[in-house]
Amino acid sequence: MANSETGEVTGTKDKHYNLIWFTEACLSNALRMETYAKDAERDGDEELADFFNRAQAESRKGAEQGKRLLANRLSR
Repeated sequence: MANSETGEVTGTKDKHYNLIWFTEACLSNALRMETYAKDAERDGDEELADFFNRAQAESRKGAEQGKRLLANRLSR
């Protein structure tokens, strides 16, 4: 199955579906990291809060890159 295109099932080419999924996962992770950072801050663990804030920034960066790629590819 890994060698065949499954886009006929979803109506979206695999490579586009994968990019959409990646972007959504990054956005979702950015939201999750907000909760985790606040949990750490509430417990007084600034080191852990900083770690989650950095992870959130990376997730936002991935989401922005994904959105740019999507915009370029879907406008063709």
